[in-house]
Amino acid sequence: MWHFVSPNIVFGEGALHSLEELTGKRALIVTDNNLVQIGIAERVTSYLIKAGFDIQIFDEVEPDPTTQTVIKGAVAAGEFKPDWIVGLGGGSPLDAAKAAWVLYERPDLQPADINPFIKLGLRKKSRLITIPTTSGTGAEVTWGIVLTDAENQRKMGLGNRENAADIAVVDPAMAAGMPPQLTADTGMDALTHAIEGYICTWHTDITDGLCLNAARDILQYLPQAYEASQSEKPDQDHYKKAREKMHNAAAAAGLGFGNAMASMAHAMGHTLGSIFHLPHGRAVGIVLPYTIEFAAQNAPQRINELTAALGIQTPKGKAGQALASHVREISRGVGLPGKIADAGIDEGEFNSQLDKLVDDAFNDTQMITALRTPSFQELEQLFKYAYHGQPVDF
Repeated sequence: MWHFVSPNIVFGEGALHSLEELTGKRALIVTDNNLVQIGIAERVTSYLIKAGFDIQIFDEVEPDPTTQTVIKGAVAAGEFKPDWIVGLGGGSPLDAAKAAWVLYERPDLQPADINPFIKLGLRKKSRLITIPTTSGTGAEVTWGIVLTDAENQRKMGLGNRENAADIAVVDPAMAAGMPPQLTADTGMDALTHAIEGYICTWHTDITDGLCLNAARDILQYLPQAYEASQSEKPDQDHYKKAREKMHNAAAAAGLGFGNAMASMAHAMGHTLGSIFHLPHGRAVGIVLPYTIEFAAQNAPQRINELTAALGIQTPKGKAGQALASHVREISRGVGLPGKIADAGIDEGEFNSQLDKLVDDAFNDTQMITALRTPSFQELEQLFKYAYHGQPVDF
């Protein structure tokens, strides 16, 4: 038996106008200070004010939000007593909003207590809206929450089906101003979600279609969206279409992997990002081709199916290499590093942290659904191959 969880999704041009239809008295916006400074938060508040809401903004969310931050957000909610909590931003503010909402509803819990196996009993005080401003994390439609344990330098995969948003507003205009680096990082995050959601061992008939279509669109439109982010005329029709396709594909990939799981690239990327402070999309994007090659050595069937469905030309018995090569080509085209060394990580520092990298990745929840489960030694070797850019041959 499987569950499929999804918010009510309002998407497409002008979707933000749907905020005027909300009913309630108070809305707490959970976001980061940058989105306040550049006026994105004001665009959201203007619609909520038209709907009659009093507004408060909690804008202290940092990249890779910590448990301490979401506790502060919950305290702010407890003081303001909102009917709606509005997560606004990329994956960090959206995850922080989910966690702060849970702790506001359940002040008896600590962040680490949020897990799939308990009944939370949410929606007695408020409900949740998510509004993504990047095209990548899919956090607007997933119930997963990733928080950082700053003391132990590790990311924690938390969440419960109850804490999926009530409404996700997926308006491409909110992502139109993404700069090139953010476009690339979040685009590779979405591609990793789509590919891993398709090949992980918990995939289903329902999630397969979402992941496949998302992967197809991302491979086609990410280069155009990246080009748009560098263009002096980003409002040209083909650029607007690319932005919209990427925004929708990120949500579709989120629905897909969020109801299946991710896999090894996320397990490795989580620990790589937390120790060396790489953006999440960049971290998982770097290691994705290596995990594809590793899985294809022993369990090629799903990768064969995906490669064929994507129309990637594949020599017989080489689907893993072909898919990994295609991912690397897309990644290079949007200016991302193809190996860990090129991400600016010193080899000596990498080696000094290698045991922790392997330990944390091995114990990450996303390792459970790996198409091929590595041994400790194999995972260590895989990190080394990814550091040096060596195609996987074991």
